[in-house]
Amino acid sequence: MSTQLDRTLDGPRASGVRTVPEPVNRVLPEGDGRLVMHVFPSFAVGGAQVRFAALANRFRSRWRHVVVSLDGDAGCAARIGPKVPFALLDPPRGGGGPLVHLWRIQALLRRLRPDVLVTGNWGSIDWAIAAHAVPGLRHLHIEDGFGPEEAHTQFRRRVLARRVALRGSTVVLPSLTLLRLARDVWRLDPARLRYVPNGLDLNRFRPDGPAAALNLPPINPALDGPIIGTVAALRPEKALDRLLRAGALLARRRLGFRLVLVGDGPDRARLEALAAELGIAAQVTFAGHQPDPAAAYRAFDIFALSSATEQMPFSVLEAMGTGLPVVATDVGDVAAMLAPENLPFVTPLDDAAYADALARLVEDAGRGRVIGAANRTRAVLDFSEETMFQTYAALIEGTRPDTA
Repeated sequence: MSTQLDRTLDGPRASGVRTVPEPVNRVLPEGDGRLVMHVFPSFAVGGAQVRFAALANRFRSRWRHVVVSLDGDAGCAARIGPKVPFALLDPPRGGGGPLVHLWRIQALLRRLRPDVLVTGNWGSIDWAIAAHAVPGLRHLHIEDGFGPEEAHTQFRRRVLARRVALRGSTVVLPSLTLLRLARDVWRLDPARLRYVPNGLDLNRFRPDGPAAALNLPPINPALDGPIIGTVAALRPEKALDRLLRAGALLARRRLGFRLVLVGDGPDRARLEALAAELGIAAQVTFAGHQPDPAAAYRAFDIFALSSATEQMPFSVLEAMGTGLPVVATDVGDVAAMLAPENLPFVTPLDDAAYADALARLVEDAGRGRVIGAANRTRAVLDFSEETMFQTYAALIEGTRPDTA
């Protein structure tokens, strides 16, 4: 996601966004809680946005929330419960170049006077820069990962910008990979870095319970088999081409399987065309958005993550909580997250190796069940959602985590 440091923000605004009209101070969320302002490059449904929604719903009226979605997409607003004091606010717009844009952000922050500003990823770095000029404003920056342009190499100008913009901020990293990067490459003060692994609602994502009806089309019984599923936005960095190519390699080995892609995005048409080109369209279902993702996981036999870049993906946690074996590329903290039994199925960014790992689980359902049970145990022991909630609450309020 680019920022005003990369381009101007004078382009057309996406439609369908609820906004806070002027004057701002008269229509902020009601209540006595601290005012927390969140700036997202996009408030579409995604890992960071879903995490925020879960946090807001957990604490309800403890805080008042104002969310700025820089691209105008507010799809995740539907996940905010009715008892959460919450409003959406359009970002400042207009010409004048980066310095004028920063001045507008500072003016808005001074006017709203939030108790804490929470920014996310490179796409909101201009807000992090502007925060330095607002006296008394506490700033948290959460870095969840990078777009495809920085999947393997950090841009030097962005490294330098982060080093300057985040020097006085508390920086939250959900992965050990990012923690090392922030310390060793961005050269941020280690005392200001906080490692907060993502947590999972283990009561929701669990093996027992109803499975989604995915409406799989009938196919030749010789092609049928275990359901290999993924849950992902259909975007380039998810490298779903790799998953489809691996499926084609399974088909060449005459292994029966179904491949289900849950989620939607700009790559859908291209991926549908690729499945047809590879000759596996009959075995691939593009299931789109599912109203209950937990039920979708329960419809899978194997979970697949084929991404070119990740940090600590929620989808892997959700698969673990559901008791699924996972075939994944070796990106971010994935290998550190999974149970030891699952590690032989973490592969390099190589189609053949990835297909081989899938094939071994397709051919050995019993091993998959043993691995899935181990993943569930690991999720229960190490990735509690409540621990994550209490840590974020302490960061927002500037206190020590409450373990009660």
